[in-house]
Amino acid sequence: MRTPPFLHVLLLLAASAFAAEPPDVRRIFAEHCLECHGPDKSKGGLTLTSRENVLKPLESGEPAVVPGDVKGSGLIARILSHDPEEQMPPKKKKPLAPAEIEALKKWVAEGAEWKVHWAYAPIARLTPPEIFNFQFSISNPVDRFVLAKLEEKNIKPSPEADRYTLIRRLCYDLLGLPPTPEEADAFVNDTASDAYERLVDRALASPHFGERWGRHWLDQARYADSDGYEKDKPRPDAWRYRDWVIDAVNRDLPFDQFTIEQLAGDLLPDATPEQKLATAFHRQTLTNTEGGVDQEQFRVEATFDRTETTGAVWLGLTVGCARCHSHKYDQITQREYYQLFAFFNNADESKTSIGTSTEAVAEYEKKNADHVARLKPLEKKLATVREGLAATLLDWEKEIAPRLAAAEGKTAELHPLELTSVTSAGKAGFARLDDGSWLASGEQAAADTYTLVAELPAGMISGLRLELLPDPSLPGQGPGRSETGNCVLSEIAVVVKDQPIALHSPEADFSQKDWPVTAALDGKPETGWGIAPQPGKAHHATFQFVQPLDGARQIVVSLLQQYPKKSHAIGRFRLVALSGETPESIAPKEVRTLVGTGSEKWTAENKEVLVNWLQQTDPGASRVAAELAAARAAAPPPPVLDVRILTQRGQPRDTKILHRGEFLSPTDPVTPSTPVVLPPIVARNGGPADRLDLARWLVSPQNPLTPRVIVNQFWAHLFGEGLVRSLGDFGVRGDKPTHPELLDWLASEFIARGWSRKELIRLIATSATYRQRSEVRPELAETDPLNQLLARQNRVRVEGEIVRDLHLAASGLLSEKIGGPSVFPPMPPEIAALSYANNFKWTDATGDDRHRRGMYTFFKRTAPHPDLTTFDCPDANLASIKRSVSDTPLQALTTLNAQCFAEAAQTMAKRLLAEPLADDEARLTRAFRLCVARPPHPREVAALRQLLATAREYYAQSSDKDAEPAAWTATVRIVMNTDEFITRE
Repeated sequence: MRTPPFLHVLLLLAASAFAAEPPDVRRIFAEHCLECHGPDKSKGGLTLTSRENVLKPLESGEPAVVPGDVKGSGLIARILSHDPEEQMPPKKKKPLAPAEIEALKKWVAEGAEWKVHWAYAPIARLTPPEIFNFQFSISNPVDRFVLAKLEEKNIKPSPEADRYTLIRRLCYDLLGLPPTPEEADAFVNDTASDAYERLVDRALASPHFGERWGRHWLDQARYADSDGYEKDKPRPDAWRYRDWVIDAVNRDLPFDQFTIEQLAGDLLPDATPEQKLATAFHRQTLTNTEGGVDQEQFRVEATFDRTETTGAVWLGLTVGCARCHSHKYDQITQREYYQLFAFFNNADESKTSIGTSTEAVAEYEKKNADHVARLKPLEKKLATVREGLAATLLDWEKEIAPRLAAAEGKTAELHPLELTSVTSAGKAGFARLDDGSWLASGEQAAADTYTLVAELPAGMISGLRLELLPDPSLPGQGPGRSETGNCVLSEIAVVVKDQPIALHSPEADFSQKDWPVTAALDGKPETGWGIAPQPGKAHHATFQFVQPLDGARQIVVSLLQQYPKKSHAIGRFRLVALSGETPESIAPKEVRTLVGTGSEKWTAENKEVLVNWLQQTDPGASRVAAELAAARAAAPPPPVLDVRILTQRGQPRDTKILHRGEFLSPTDPVTPSTPVVLPPIVARNGGPADRLDLARWLVSPQNPLTPRVIVNQFWAHLFGEGLVRSLGDFGVRGDKPTHPELLDWLASEFIARGWSRKELIRLIATSATYRQRSEVRPELAETDPLNQLLARQNRVRVEGEIVRDLHLAASGLLSEKIGGPSVFPPMPPEIAALSYANNFKWTDATGDDRHRRGMYTFFKRTAPHPDLTTFDCPDANLASIKRSVSDTPLQALTTLNAQCFAEAAQTMAKRLLAEPLADDEARLTRAFRLCVARPPHPREVAALRQLLATAREYYAQSSDKDAEPAAWTATVRIVMNTDEFITRE
């Protein structure tokens, strides 16, 4: 039976009895004081935001707090005063509780220390505590932390749930589907000691696991199939991101890489279409296509949303409170908000083409069997080669480390090249000067490419140096031909004997802000290397060959100049060859850093970086990769969809603080950065940080928030509540963790296990704590009414999509197809008709699409399917970190009468009548077990038998119905409408 709503209120009121620790001082200030003594107001000169501010003399000249002196502290005197003119907080404000007053007095007496807020402190890797008094099963370290708390309170944990409950709990939590009676019986009768662990492993390996846990993530991604706002146009491509999430969860993509690809997949080296697709996480924002709107306003609104969603999902912070002013409670200034905002302000909304549905891919492969036959062996061959390279990493490390050590401090020898030919794709002319440099003149094209031909000197040549030189004939002395003397090198390419030569490790003496020399090798013509504001000076850039060249051969160098606005051509230049082994010539900086780190600390992502490098340096591997690339280029283009993604701007926007969050009121400029209360972000290229740097910062081992926040979300999905109950607020006014040591241990374990979602879930799901019974224990009604001590499991009603899935699965209607375009199950016509100017038609699906899982139902923001919203499905306008759960009569009416549920009951009735079952009792037992797995009690069978008899009598008198199927439909409809069916025990 569910807890009545009024009792929920009583339990919440009683929750204060659970607090064993004194109230947190900063939370007291946040709740009672910061409105008048916070970052925006400092009445009387008192600001309660830091120890330094608290100890400063007030406007009166007296200190508010004297550490160690309670009587001499004006703050305490004002709190204890009975004078209405002196008392704080004022009478009209919420008064301090006695426990809060005592906490403040104790704080002052003990020196008024201002400790780092628990969420910002480094993660502590604690040893699980020993348990002395309980004779209780301990499955893994999770149980030790929980039992230690219970031991302190002298509370015994609940026994393990029975096996029928365990398999149903696990199937609901990990798959969102009911176990079949046969699966339940097999588990119950499995006497092996590892029966439960194998059950967990089977669930984690199921493709339905990705659907269940992907749906959790889609809530946070605010996934929907339409734009929102008045027109709310459909997004036919949106489902591709949903499929990416399901696949990523199923293949257990490490959460750090899962994060990086979604926030900055487009910025990864050689980003794949799927990695670019992952950035659709931040394209789920609303899009306003109404006539007459200011598009910049809604672009800024979308950027606000991306900023605040990132803060909520990964940091568990209400960063949005700092949009209009510095956060009143947490250490986030308005400047820091816009520094985070800047990361996303430099992204553009664009599209990428990616393969379409599996059916279309199958059709493509059928039509192009010859090409597919050529591709697959090459793909397999390259995968095998890469596996071989990965196996050699330790040997390679032993070879490369001493080479890097020997090259440390060495610089390359310079060999100025005599160019035998210099030509322009435009109409520029060139003259050779006495120092071997070349000067451009004549007409400038909006975009140009210079082609330079030279003979390399004898010996091993490791790279090239491009020198840009000033000249009196150029605007502003050059070295460029633009009005200011600036120039932009979009790309540099090198060819020897018609074979492209791979380059790496670009470095320059100076790079223009947001136009780094690395952009000359990023394959994007709209970006490049610039030198403003330093025209009129000589500059140079060096580029290393992946494979050093044996000299005395001809080389062709192309200098692409495609600045997107107007001509920024190079004016005067010289080409120089480099020789000698230096650290830069041996490997890129990222690779050198990993070698210095040592193989014992390499993560899976680190090893992927190294294998990518070895693939370039190994002639055989690079040849296979080139063959595969050529084969793909020769194949007919596969079927594609244009998917909405993010891409980095070539020309960064200027980001400024917006006064009160108003996009028309910019004030001070800011650059991308992160809150100072957390470890600093480090830009990988030495220039301004970008989204890739932000993504890596979020999941760096030094950032304590992300692993805490994410493991807390996982815990909440398995227990109904998190160890920190305010899932989206780890700030001062959020809830403290009920088990802080366990939270930190899980966070450190998550990192230690390679950020594996499946391993962490397996760890929690196999704990004895997870396996406890969920029955409410009356003896804990006062000491722990909200089960914060975890002396039992929690009962949780499943989400709206799963309510639908359970009914379809139990009836036998459910289509188990994974992924694909969204579908249109039956919906009341008056809801389906709610569209702008009749711009969208809801055509009820037929066949399997009519009975797909709830997560595949087309989600129209302005008119979502009522079966989902009735069961608290979020509106997808904002990220949903935690779904609300309500109990309303409308929910019971929906499962009794809505079309989907009515069809499920009718189908189950037909199923029962068609199966070879002996009698009514066998059919009733079968119906019961299809829904809740366990065998029914005799009294439950008796009640159902009476219901069936009543239904038969009623329908026997009806001339327009077949009495037997109708009677069984009415009966199973009641079974499917029980609380137990849609509640995870």
